[in-house]
Amino acid sequence: MKSIILCAGKGTRLRPLTHTSAKHLIPIANKPVLFYAIEVIRDCGIKNIGIIIGETGEDIKNELREGSRWGVNISYIEQKEALGLAHAVSVARDFLGEDKFLMYLGDNLLKNGIESYAHKFIQGNYNAFVLLTEVNNPRHFGVAELKEGKVVRVVEKPKEPVSNLALIGVYFFDKNVHQAIKSIKPSARGELEITDAIQWMIDKGYKVGAEVIKGWWKDTGKPDDILEANRLILEDIERDVSEAKVVDEASQISGRVKIGKGSEIINSKIVGPVIIGERVRVVDSYVGPFTSISERVEIRKSEIECSVILEESKLEYIKGRMQRCLIGKGVRVYHSKDLPRVYEFILGDHSKVGLS
Repeated sequence: MKSIILCAGKGTRLRPLTHTSAKHLIPIANKPVLFYAIEVIRDCGIKNIGIIIGETGEDIKNELREGSRWGVNISYIEQKEALGLAHAVSVARDFLGEDKFLMYLGDNLLKNGIESYAHKFIQGNYNAFVLLTEVNNPRHFGVAELKEGKVVRVVEKPKEPVSNLALIGVYFFDKNVHQAIKSIKPSARGELEITDAIQWMIDKGYKVGAEVIKGWWKDTGKPDDILEANRLILEDIERDVSEAKVVDEASQISGRVKIGKGSEIINSKIVGPVIIGERVRVVDSYVGPFTSISERVEIRKSEIECSVILEESKLEYIKGRMQRCLIGKGVRVYHSKDLPRVYEFILGDHSKVGLS
């Protein structure tokens, strides 16, 4: 079995972070989202992975290369226009050949793996098998209706949902899906919908199965989703401060805190769960629960919690506690002691700043 991971999206909902980086490379608990996807697929025993790329493809290629760090073989397939999930399958046709395959959306995060579902797809001799989860807002998703474990109907973003079971972006198919995609037409929004291809297979009598997943699932397409996914991943980290360069006697490290090589904690309080990358300096500061700090970050005389800070950023002399912040690469947030109460910003497109 092969796999394709869809990574051609532009990440408009995550701007300004995605002006300079692919959304699939934004770190959750200091690891890019896309790495989690590759690990999940590898753990299914799949070695050949095709990455569907768009305009951020070079960033993704430079980060993943040929896949040797995971023990897989990665190929890159360009989707010049994002014309739907089914269209992505069609551009990967030569890579997929006649093989069964797993299609995985590159910004997905699941608590548990999908190995057991891959076995069910194979052992049950299904033509298609989809994973589902219960949601509160089914109008925003592709939605499935089940009868006795089989899918009888799927609808993309229905005005009147047939159920609250949403497709989560993990799909198993055999070669028959290619005929289904050839047989459907673009939707009203101009895309080839994978839900239409699945419905075609249902209508033609193919065996389409589904299972509601156990554990949490997150689509990391929006800032709030990134912060929530970060919180969920950090719930499971273990304490490890052994590689820190310095944790001085004036500092207090409480709970599940992981500190990277060469980092220094000086006269500061860290309350887990927290993950701190390599060569980070935290001085005279407080870092609270559910915070991820990437490498080469400096925090001085500041307080932050429930946040994600990307590499080479600085927080200095901040009055008040920062909370639920998503801070990009090379950002400097500071309070100037030399000025009266004046705010000075250099902000990119779609930035968001809250002041009190």
